[in-house]
Amino acid sequence: MTEDPEPSRRQFLWAGARGIAAATLAASCSGDSQPSQSRVPRSPSSVRMLGRTGLRLPVVSIGSGPAEMIRSALEEGLKYVHTSSSYAERNHERMLGQALKGLPRDSFVLGTSPDLPYRFSGAGPSMDVGVEVDPGLIAKAMDESLERLGLDHVDIYYLASVGMRRTALHEPYLRSYEALKQRGLTRFIGLVTHSNEPEVIRAAVDSGRWDVVVTAYNFRQSHREAVAAAMAAAAEAGLGVVAMKTQAGVYWDRFRTRKINMKAALKWVVQNEHVHTTIPAFSNYEELQEDLDVVRAPALTPEERSDLRIGERAGLSGVFCQQCGRCLPQCPFGANVTALMRASMYRVGYAQPAQARRLLAGWTSADIPCSRCRGCRVRCALGLDVRAAALDLVPLLHGRTV
Repeated sequence: MTEDPEPSRRQFLWAGARGIAAATLAASCSGDSQPSQSRVPRSPSSVRMLGRTGLRLPVVSIGSGPAEMIRSALEEGLKYVHTSSSYAERNHERMLGQALKGLPRDSFVLGTSPDLPYRFSGAGPSMDVGVEVDPGLIAKAMDESLERLGLDHVDIYYLASVGMRRTALHEPYLRSYEALKQRGLTRFIGLVTHSNEPEVIRAAVDSGRWDVVVTAYNFRQSHREAVAAAMAAAAEAGLGVVAMKTQAGVYWDRFRTRKINMKAALKWVVQNEHVHTTIPAFSNYEELQEDLDVVRAPALTPEERSDLRIGERAGLSGVFCQQCGRCLPQCPFGANVTALMRASMYRVGYAQPAQARRLLAGWTSADIPCSRCRGCRVRCALGLDVRAAALDLVPLLHGRTV
């Protein structure tokens, strides 16, 4: 008998779709006539409203991943697809457009952002697009994204790499984004923040004009409580809250010998009711299955809670850089440590050396002074070995993959 070459994938698709559909139905039909005092505490909801947008999404959505898998993820019940014109050197939007071709427009929710020239600042948060970008580039980038995607509008258009309050409140940007809404090119507008998240999130609330905020949030952040408080304020003000960087760098060590429990890390995030959905990356069906498992059973088990302390017990610092900027004034050579640590996180944790090279575009070995330093004075807030991580990046600057 000839063996079916894709039985596991078919079973996976069927099980995933059935499980997500059940979770969605339960969320929609969960009427309970019992008094609230007598209710037994329930597992976190698997489907949540994205703030005032009115969009109901599973707690796990589709982050960066192979475009050819997106259609399968949608078939399995996921709804929101997050991309950016910066992904895969603008090729991800084009590939995604092919994957979505022919699907009913209301069968998916899509968010993207322009690839504006953000900078790595030497003072303050390392990632901030700043206020010097020509606002005209925003509308131009939208037109280009829609062409690559083959769509006449997106659901959410973001201003990415916002690391400072003044950037979130910059009037020319706000007017440009609101103009896109008025033209019907996007239904909602939002911010993406990788650093200084509490300040940026609260600025989004104070603006009264942004609809959604995407923020880094995970169990490894030293300031996670401040991020959680800001997300609560955003949710209470009606903003949609999307969490990214949920896997906390993926590995406990820079040699990639010990992997973080991915389901546990993601479940930790969705325990927070103010997180409306998450956008973890996946690269294969096994990783997508883990994401579906979280939607079907989002409660964090005692064993999983214990797994999240493995690094602490073993004295491992992980590879996640929270972009807090505390390292910047410590280097006597003035190295942009946060830029290096972000590139290292992509190279090691996310296995994306091309993205790491892109982040360090224009750098030379001279920009990594660690080889000239006998003893590193930089003390990372999360305990990362800054010198070792930086030296590991040198081959990338010479075009070698490591």
